[in-house]
Amino acid sequence: MSRIDESLEFIPVRFAVLTVSDTRSAGDDRSGDTLAGRIEAAGHVLAERAICRDERAEIAARLRGWCADPGIDAVISTGGTGLTGRDVSVEAHRDVYEKEIEAFGTVFTMVSLDKIGTSAIQSRACAGVAGGTYLFALPGSPGACKDAWDEILAVQFDYRHRPCNFVEIMPRLDEHLRRK
Repeated sequence: MSRIDESLEFIPVRFAVLTVSDTRSAGDDRSGDTLAGRIEAAGHVLAERAICRDERAEIAARLRGWCADPGIDAVISTGGTGLTGRDVSVEAHRDVYEKEIEAFGTVFTMVSLDKIGTSAIQSRACAGVAGGTYLFALPGSPGACKDAWDEILAVQFDYRHRPCNFVEIMPRLDEHLRRK
């Protein structure tokens, strides 16, 4: 079963956090604050943080920029994953993905079901990989960010986690780009 192998050394990951909102500012970005605090408390690096409007092209451009930055290993966006007309984070993420991590949405829904019951059906949380960078789209509530980090991402971004984790395969995420 799942466990932490204490004989291994922890490897910090460099994260970028993107808050997608037409109304949030740095002063009231509670979801971004939740993620930033948890990332740093876990021993990782908060390499970048930004807020961008609910505009598909802007979100995708920011994601692509961070995927091209060798100083960023993973991006977590918060907001814009709902069902309303302005919610376009999922579509923007999928515009960028080379590969989707389909099980992330399923596991996030399972975690959410325990917390918020059938309201979990409204989540479109998703994840993928592009340019050797992990990308995660989370709902815009601090609770959803807390649940995703505490229950899924904190464990998968701990190199010591067994039987497997995201960190150990990071060097191979872009191997297809290096093939000749």
